[in-house]
Amino acid sequence: MTSAPAQSVKAILGPTNTGKTYFAIERMLAHPTGMIGLPLRLLAREVYQRVVERVGEQSVALITGEERIVPAKPRYWVCTVEAMPTDIRVDCLAIDEIQTATDFDRGHVFTDRILHARGMHETLLLGAATMAPVIRSLLPHAQIIDRPRFSHLTYSGSKKISRQPARSAIVAFSARQVYAIAELIRRERGGAAVVMGALSPRTRNAQVELYQNGDVDFLVATDAIGMGLNLDIHHVAFADDSKFDGHTSRPLTPAELGQIAGRAGRHARNGSFGVTGGTQGFDEEMVVALETHDFAPVKVLQWRNNRLDYSSIPALLNSLEATSDTRTLARVPIAKDQRALEFVSRNEAGKLARGLDGARLLWECCQIPDYQGISPANHGEIVTRIYSDLVKHGKVNADWIAEQVRFCDNASGDIDTLSNRIKQIRTWTFVANRKNWLADPSHWREKTRDIEDRLSDALHERLTQRFVDRRTSVLLRHLKDKRMASPEINERGEVRLEGHLIGTLEGFRFTLARNDGDADTKGLRAAADQVVAPEIHHRAERLAGAPNEEFVLATDGRLRWKGDIVAELIEGETLYRPRILILADETLTGPDLERVQDRLGLWLRHHVNTILEPVMALEAPADLDGTARGIAFQLFEHLGLIPRPQVADEVKNLDQDVRGKMRKLGIKFGAYHIYLPLSLKPAPRELALILFALKNGGIRQAGVTDIPHIVLSGRTSFVVDPEVDTRLYEIAGFKVAGKRAVRVDILERLADIIRPLIALDPTRSQGDLPAGAAEGNGFRVTVEMTSLLGCSGEDFASILSSLGYRVKRTPKVAAPVVPADASAEAPALEETLTDNPASTDATDEAPLEAVTTPATPAETAPIPATTIVEDAPETAATAGETAPAEPEYDEIWSPSGKRPDNKRHESRRRPEGERQRSTPSKRRPEGEVQDLTKAQHLNPKAKPEGRGRNDNRRPDSQKGERAKFQQPREEKREKAFDPDSPFAKLAALRDGKAK
Repeated sequence: MTSAPAQSVKAILGPTNTGKTYFAIERMLAHPTGMIGLPLRLLAREVYQRVVERVGEQSVALITGEERIVPAKPRYWVCTVEAMPTDIRVDCLAIDEIQTATDFDRGHVFTDRILHARGMHETLLLGAATMAPVIRSLLPHAQIIDRPRFSHLTYSGSKKISRQPARSAIVAFSARQVYAIAELIRRERGGAAVVMGALSPRTRNAQVELYQNGDVDFLVATDAIGMGLNLDIHHVAFADDSKFDGHTSRPLTPAELGQIAGRAGRHARNGSFGVTGGTQGFDEEMVVALETHDFAPVKVLQWRNNRLDYSSIPALLNSLEATSDTRTLARVPIAKDQRALEFVSRNEAGKLARGLDGARLLWECCQIPDYQGISPANHGEIVTRIYSDLVKHGKVNADWIAEQVRFCDNASGDIDTLSNRIKQIRTWTFVANRKNWLADPSHWREKTRDIEDRLSDALHERLTQRFVDRRTSVLLRHLKDKRMASPEINERGEVRLEGHLIGTLEGFRFTLARNDGDADTKGLRAAADQVVAPEIHHRAERLAGAPNEEFVLATDGRLRWKGDIVAELIEGETLYRPRILILADETLTGPDLERVQDRLGLWLRHHVNTILEPVMALEAPADLDGTARGIAFQLFEHLGLIPRPQVADEVKNLDQDVRGKMRKLGIKFGAYHIYLPLSLKPAPRELALILFALKNGGIRQAGVTDIPHIVLSGRTSFVVDPEVDTRLYEIAGFKVAGKRAVRVDILERLADIIRPLIALDPTRSQGDLPAGAAEGNGFRVTVEMTSLLGCSGEDFASILSSLGYRVKRTPKVAAPVVPADASAEAPALEETLTDNPASTDATDEAPLEAVTTPATPAETAPIPATTIVEDAPETAATAGETAPAEPEYDEIWSPSGKRPDNKRHESRRRPEGERQRSTPSKRRPEGEVQDLTKAQHLNPKAKPEGRGRNDNRRPDSQKGERAKFQQPREEKREKAFDPDSPFAKLAALRDGKAK
């Protein structure tokens, strides 16, 4: 710097958005060399990049308190005002934002540059128009050039924070208030960038870029945006109008408000300003001042003597206390560097300052910035340690500074923690950039710069995570920029835009991804709908031309296309024609919606007609009429399955020719049901369940979705759920019998096994009897029966009981092993036989698979059950004795109303040769079984009151007469006496006693 003619000093004054900085850069580049001093390190970086783009990296130097980039032969110097070299001569020199000379902390530096910094050919002082009077006073020969604002500012009044327009900056003056506003905007509007003076320049740059590129539409900042930052702001809203200036809390001056409000509107685009967050609206006078940029002129600048006396510390302090003779220059209050000097002067380190060099070095150390904002004493300790090392050792102790730097090298923690570490590392970055202070300055410059960059990046990430919903910001940007890339949709239906999860798309329904605290605003939803609208249109086109194989009707009544739910069935006018409800958002409308409805309706009709084809054929069969046509229509109405009692009378009147026609239509006449065997497959039954449920209780009732899984499992019977409507089991192809539901066709197969056993006469049968055969129209349960139904014991007994069968149970007597000398046991055996006669009542439970052995007569058990005999606990008295064998029972089932000891087969035997003379009866057609529902055992008639069980016997006068067809009764044969039986031994004992 050097002195220059007064005529070369030009003051370019005017409000914000007048292009002053741009003008200064252009003028500097028009000279061979130049230097520009800027108020912020952040702004210095921005200008440095712009100049590098114009003249190249090797021609530009960057010098700030914490950064120094100096090529071999730089032509242009971009600096912060405090870091401007005072010993370099340049052709053009510019100082930006000269109104900062009124600031208590930094103002004296700007005043010094205004008074003494000069270019050899041109000096430019850039600032607000309020500086004009003081410039005229201090520099009477300076040329003042007024620059008008490119755009207009207008006052828009007060609005809630959540109602601020897009591209707004909301201004507050404390970190707590800034964070609270940013959090609110994230919830309501998707997010905001944060700019504060306490942030590192790198972090502020990243946050500004977040706003500038459109990721967020809001900026929450302190008055840091009022100086030098060129931002695309349309509106400025003041959430507060007072701030703490380091000394006291005071209202902002109109000029300060104007400096901040002037950030709204860039170039020719107008801007607006207002208040929010409970701040009182501006009065009319203030509004006029802000809109016209008419503020009170600056009268006094902060000043400090730059002619310092380094002869001693007291002399240095006295020179700092000097005052100016000029009335427009007021001595600055005691600054931090002066406080640090006073602190060092009072301790042992102050004694080390000897001579000019000692005091000058001490003053240089005292100018280390207190970025951390700690107490003057703590900051004084740092200055003392650095100065002591420099005086004693010539360099700062490497181990000590390594420890300080290592403490900062930690990128974990929250926003406040990272902010404090950045403040600390900036102190050591400043120290590393001082000449000759460190043994290896280049190493520590790189080290501290790397740590600060990583901490700044981590802080930016934390701020973004806390105050920006990336998904929302991307959506809003997509809403404005139609040229953005199309969304990506994976196989799970997740919709991602620029890597951010927007939501999920299933079929034609889009679900917006929600984050904690999100408010699903209309703007956000509208943006998301526009993102997925093209995909929904393409899906509608693909579905309209999709083949039938791509559609599936699930058990829950919902239609799926390629796995995605697109519609569900609801009740229609008829059983076989349900209606389709398209599950889609409002995005699917117009022709797309019609095409989807038509295609799904066509598929559903085809699906019902194909799956239930045998049933649909019974609606109006051409070959049937009269009763047969009525039965067929009932089968159609009941989805191919009706209980036989429901149409028993009609079936009885059908002749064999008509029945043959009905069999050709697939109808089977079973013992318990009239049904279509082809319709009992899983697919028809599943569809039948859905159609029936739509008309009877709804598709969401219990059992509709569960029963089809049981059908597919292949189980022939299972325990019924009492919560499920029994009609659903019938529609699914099962008959509820007792506690279990049995498949209809399996029930008919069981009837086919039991029927010949009941009709069998064991006394006349030759050869081996079939398994399960029993005397007197009865049968025994076989493994074939239980395997067929997949159950046994009580479950199987309950099925037989529900079908009208009753069980007769008789105990089986096993021959015990008698010792050689039985006389001692004879009394006990006699007592046992006396107390336990052979004929016993049926117990509660009995085994179903009984061994066929001769048994004594027993009473008929009205309720089938199984006997479970638990072993008695072994006692000391019986521990050494053999436990008595458990009784075994023989169970014979027979139709209700028929007794197993009935002698009807013997009484109705015909004499030989008479059978040939009898009229032959018509054989039942193959495939048709007897109507067991008409049998006496399934429908026993109630006995008239007052009549005993033997009232139907023949009169005594007729007892001697025999029916002509009855054979003479054979004489009863006595059984051969078994001398080894226990009864023989008992008889022998009795005879011995009698003798």
